Parts: sequence; C-alpha cells; structure tokens
Amino acid sequence: MSSKVTEQDALEYHIGGKIGINVKTACNSARDLSMAYTPGVAHPCLEIEKDNELAYKYTNKANLVAVITNSTAVLGLGDIGPVAGKPVMEGKSVLFKKFADIDAFDIEIDEYDVEKLVEICRALSPTFGGINLEDIKAPECFDIETKLQAIVDIPIMHDDQHGTAMITSAGIINALEISGKKIDSMKIVVSGAGAAGIACAKMYKALGAKNIVMVDSKGVIYKGREEFGRHKNEFAIDTEERTLADALKNADMFLGLSKAKLVTQDMVKSMNKNPIIFALANPVPEILPEEVKAVRDDVIMGTGRSDYPNQVNNVLGFPFIFRGALDVRATKITENMKMAAAVALAKLAKEPVPDYVKAAYPGENFSFGTDYVIPKPFDKRVLAWVAPAVAKAAIEDGVAKVENFDLEAYTKNLEDKIK
Repeated sequence: MSSKVTEQDALEYHIGGKIGINVKTACNSARDLSMAYTPGVAHPCLEIEKDNELAYKYTNKANLVAVITNSTAVLGLGDIGPVAGKPVMEGKSVLFKKFADIDAFDIEIDEYDVEKLVEICRALSPTFGGINLEDIKAPECFDIETKLQAIVDIPIMHDDQHGTAMITSAGIINALEISGKKIDSMKIVVSGAGAAGIACAKMYKALGAKNIVMVDSKGVIYKGREEFGRHKNEFAIDTEERTLADALKNADMFLGLSKAKLVTQDMVKSMNKNPIIFALANPVPEILPEEVKAVRDDVIMGTGRSDYPNQVNNVLGFPFIFRGALDVRATKITENMKMAAAVALAKLAKEPVPDYVKAAYPGENFSFGTDYVIPKPFDKRVLAWVAPAVAKAAIEDGVAKVENFDLEAYTKNLEDKIK
C-alpha cells in the first residue's frame, strides 16, 4: 500500500473526528449506575474535598492532558483560527493515546490576549494532570508558558518549543560522536527564530554550544540590527555576517525551522567537514537530502519527513515526557527532565533495532551511524527509555509529588507493556 496521502484520503479519514470517549468502568445495571453517579459518586467527592490530591486516585486526572491552542501558529498553515486548528489538536490527542496511553482532550480557545489566555488555562487546570500548549505564535507562547507554569501545580509544556529542541538535541548528541566534533567549538546556524528555533538554541547552549548564529526572515540577528523582537535578544551577536549564505560559511551545523528551498548546494559546500544538517521545514525542507548528497558525502542529514532517514518527529518526545511527568505527579517539567529525555533517546539509537521497526521502514539502514542517529517513532521501546528518564529527573529535581517512587519497578512495568 502506498504511503502517499491524497486530499480526499485525508478528508475521509477525518470524517466524524479522530477521538472519542470510552467508559472504563462497568455501567450495565442499576447498581452500577448508582455507583457511577448518584448517590455513590458523593463518596469520592467528599474524600477529594478533604484532600484534593485524591483526585489523582478517584478520577482520570492522573492520566489526562489538555491540548490547548488558539491556533495562531499552526505548523505550515499559520494563523487559521481556533476552529480550523481543531483537527491538529485532535491529532495530538491521538498521538498521546497511541504512543503513551495518555487520555487527552483538545481545547481550542478564541482568545489572543496573553493574560486572559493564561487565566483561562489556570481556571481549567483542576481538570487535568498536565497541559500541552500547542501552535501558539511567538513571542506570546513564551510568556503564556512561563506565566501559566508559575501559577499552577501541574506540568505545562509548549511542545512546538521543547519537543523539537529535545529531539534535535538527541540527534546532535549522537552526531557529535559520529563526526568527532565538540559542541563547544562548533558554529551552529539556526534558520528560523520562532518558538522552536529559540528553544532549540537554548537547549544547544545547555549542551555546551558557544557559537550560535540565528537567522530570521530578515537575515542574521546581530547586535545593532533594528526590529528583531525581544525574544531574540539573547541570540543577537557581534558579527559581520548578514545573510544565511554568510552564516553557513565554515558552519558545522545547520538547523532549519523556516521555509522550503532556502539552502543552496553552494551553501552546503561552504560548510565545514562532516557537517550536521537538520532541514526541518515541512513538507518541503530547506534543502532535500539528495541535493545535499550530490555535492558532498560527509553529511549527517535529518528532515521532518518520514520518507528520509533521521526523521525529527516530536512524537518521539511529548507523549513520553508527559508519561513520566504524570506518573510521578510532577508539578512542572524542568530543564533537566527535557535533557534527560534527549539523552535517553540518543542512547536508544545505539541499541539493536527490533524487526518490527525495520519492517515499518523497508530499505532503511538501522545501524548506528550517519543515517540512523534518532530512533524511529514506531519504536515502542521509546516509552520504556524516555518516561523513566523523565521520572528520575523529576524526582532528582524535587518536583515529583509521589513519595518513595520505585523507578525500577516502574521501568519494568513499562517494558512489560511494550512486549
């Protein structure tokens, strides 16, 4: 069966929506009804009234995430309005359930004021164990995430920022080993200074990067340049470089989160030996892998597409980060939790790949190396590697509310689930 999707195929697939609600408890008799609703439901209500933490025991809060958006920056589509963004948020909910068995509700909000949106999310927060912010434009997304996390005691994550940062960081960790490069001496060029670009650059700094050149639609972000927005201030540098072509000369890495076909073969030729190129514009990357390989053979290349090696796909991150965070009842997602996820992914890519994964991607090379630096989305082992790493980091950071958490038993339970 061809993997190519036509417009008609996609529209038919979405008829009726992609998610629904299943009842987990029996409700087949008058007695069941009395327990599910009145009068039996009063008992858990009264217990929770005495101790709100018991909501994690007697309701679905412990396994429920809100996918919240105002659809101001839907991937590849832009500001399309809350209703039009709903299929994307339903899709996110599908991935939460499919990959990490987390229930998720999509909530589309018709609000664009930062303070009002934060207050709406705060008011909704008692329902959920965590909130996944999605497709909210920069710079508002930074403020919304920060302000909301400061006033609620459940984990908040804007996946457009941190998911991409974690997956590309996993790729970088392995690419460094393969190429023999040191991140503190690399020149890294980031094309695209939106939510994902800023978050990636920050995570690369946490990995030790010292020379990051950020390029937006107007060129290199340099000190003294007018009109580049406060959220980009951290990455304004002293440089004579002004264009993407200037920046890529003698660069060691290119991260593209911008537009199709921005990078030319001459730009690729101008990069240093053994360059790392993650061209993630979708559906058409900044430069195609075959165009890169036509001019040099020493490149570690990744895209956002499933039909090329080294796909950078956020589904490798957010379901498992929330899984680990929910299971230790984390109050927030810390920088260490994000880094733990990246390191776990990088380590998994060095393990022998199961046959079921190879069968899903016929013709690809699954030996750790230039064409395999990131695990595949359908590798079920990601759950048992990333979620425990995140849970462990949460405990170490003191943000886990579950006491005496048995990490070894937890990991074994996840491993048994994926067998």
